[in-house]
Amino acid sequence: MRWLPVLYVVAVLLLEPVTPVDWPVSFVLIGVPLVAAFAHGPLVVGAATVFAVVFEGVLAGTPCCAGRSVGYLLDRHYVASYICTALVGSLGTILAAHRIRRERTLADVRSVAETAQRVLLRPVPHRIGNLRLESLYLSAAAQARIGGDLYEAVPTRFGVRLLIGDVRGKGLLAVETAAAMLGAFREVAYDEPDLLALVGRVDTSMSRRAAQLGGTETGERFVTAVFTEIPADEHIVRIVNCGHPPPISLCAGEVRELDSGRPALPLNLGILVEDPYQVDTHPFRPGDQLLLYTDGVTETRNAAGTFYPLLERLRTWGPLPPKELLARLHDDLLAYSHNSLQDDTAALAVCLLPEEPPAR
Repeated sequence: MRWLPVLYVVAVLLLEPVTPVDWPVSFVLIGVPLVAAFAHGPLVVGAATVFAVVFEGVLAGTPCCAGRSVGYLLDRHYVASYICTALVGSLGTILAAHRIRRERTLADVRSVAETAQRVLLRPVPHRIGNLRLESLYLSAAAQARIGGDLYEAVPTRFGVRLLIGDVRGKGLLAVETAAAMLGAFREVAYDEPDLLALVGRVDTSMSRRAAQLGGTETGERFVTAVFTEIPADEHIVRIVNCGHPPPISLCAGEVRELDSGRPALPLNLGILVEDPYQVDTHPFRPGDQLLLYTDGVTETRNAAGTFYPLLERLRTWGPLPPKELLARLHDDLLAYSHNSLQDDTAALAVCLLPEEPPAR
């Protein structure tokens, strides 16, 4: 883009000598300032305007270049071209100044969004005890890398506790809700020994916050989530699913969803039924891997509108460590959607490492 004005002028020079008398290509030099405004600042556009006016005069006053036996430097048609070029150059200068301001504003917005992202979604540790963890976050918004998807991993005396969730809605309200939920989880995870009680306290916190916000959509401000607990001294994983896509177990080449078959309500809707959540316990042995994800993964569509076949892809890839697994998922989602994700996407991959032999 930065060399486009030069290429534009070169094209004019190549065309001018071979065009008929009635088709003076030098008039198209009027577009040089606008071409320059796409990639350069106001000063360069102003200089390009002066250059275009002078070069038009050179071509008009040079018989061999103008395709005539005599030059027409001050012909009224060429004078009108000089004036039009100057006017277009003035508009191009204003356009370039406006573009520079917009680019700086956009850079500031991205910087603030990235900072908020790091505060809200802190990178999970790559290893906690005998667990290896990796995280993935993809935002559907091109200008801001933050949304309503959330995840967290907290080492506690009860084991490693994981959370992944998806806030209903978009925008600042979704971000505020995600921040409130993460704050509640981080606070409760350390001192609540029972996983189901932990979920209940987070649910109460989210219901209280929704009531404080008020409005007519209080009952619709909900969050789907999966709470997971992996004790350090047991080869099991405990899962409480709150209306979220079920985790996927990758065990000895087998890929399957850990779905209890019992429908569960999202957080902030549990008050509608009695005992809305239940704990499911599954084996989790050394070498096993757990994939938690938001519905942005499975709802990714290709050009034909077909949903992303997550289970099929996982079975095709075979066993992969967490880092390689999420890297493959990242690249495959972008390729499948042709770089046009429609929803935010988050994922957590957790692998239980083989037990190390005791030191002699």
